[in-house]
Amino acid sequence: MNIATHRTIYFWLTGLILAVAVAAILFFGLPRAIDFTGGSLMQIRYSEGRPPLATIIEQVSSASIGGASVREVGADTVSIRSRTLTPAEHDAVLTALSGSQTSAGKSDFQELSYTSVGPALGTQFANKALWALLAVVLATTLYIAFAFRKVSRPVPSWCYGLTVVAILVHDLIIPAGFFAVLAYFTGAEVDALFVTALLALLGYSVNDTIVIFDRVREHLARNERVGSKEAFAETVGKSISETMTRSINTSLTTALALLALVIFGAAATRNFALVMLVGVIAGTYSSILLAAPLLIPLSRWFAR
Repeated sequence: MNIATHRTIYFWLTGLILAVAVAAILFFGLPRAIDFTGGSLMQIRYSEGRPPLATIIEQVSSASIGGASVREVGADTVSIRSRTLTPAEHDAVLTALSGSQTSAGKSDFQELSYTSVGPALGTQFANKALWALLAVVLATTLYIAFAFRKVSRPVPSWCYGLTVVAILVHDLIIPAGFFAVLAYFTGAEVDALFVTALLALLGYSVNDTIVIFDRVREHLARNERVGSKEAFAETVGKSISETMTRSINTSLTTALALLALVIFGAAATRNFALVMLVGVIAGTYSSILLAAPLLIPLSRWFAR
């Protein structure tokens, strides 16, 4: 099947998926972790049954640390998020929690983790993460424009870079939309691992797209060498067909590894693996069904 022939269907399907992802981001939002906002986060696990959540909230309030958010994490663990605490305030929270009652008497709990980030450091980290994303996109665009500098017909070389940017935006929005839904239902937050996943996905997506574009370049050079009058749409469709098996097989092996990490991995990396898994799937179909087919309407526009 020549995918380029049915590109309109894939364009509409992509538009629908993007609309859903953008709507999820707008309505649910992307809650930022303390990595970006600053504050303190502790995770407490109860070994003999967790007290009622209302009791824990009351105990935390008695520590006089201001507004704090208490969330359930699994069956026996809670996370407590607040403004940046001093060591004395941190100790006061632990003391207050030790007074909560369970069916067995006093609470027996363990502090699994405690993280404290100042507001200034959180803002600095957020800015650096944004600049890192922009730098990757810019470097990728410049590299592709340079690599395809000798390909000027029927699409200028810079259009290959522009197309890759469009694909990269798509491959960022889809996992971000998924994470917005995940955060709404599970309380997950955007942290350093989320940004790491996005950066990894950018490189992964570009790799698949470049393979197809490079095959298009090879066919265009061959057609010019032998004087072939092959239509550009046919060249694109043939290039996609020749690289599709390679792209799917590569993505499948990566997806299986990520799925194993989601099922058997630690809870700390589960959201990271989920975002990567969704991003790999989105990057695979965008490289095959979206990237190269986008060159066809561009070629017709330049022909006019």
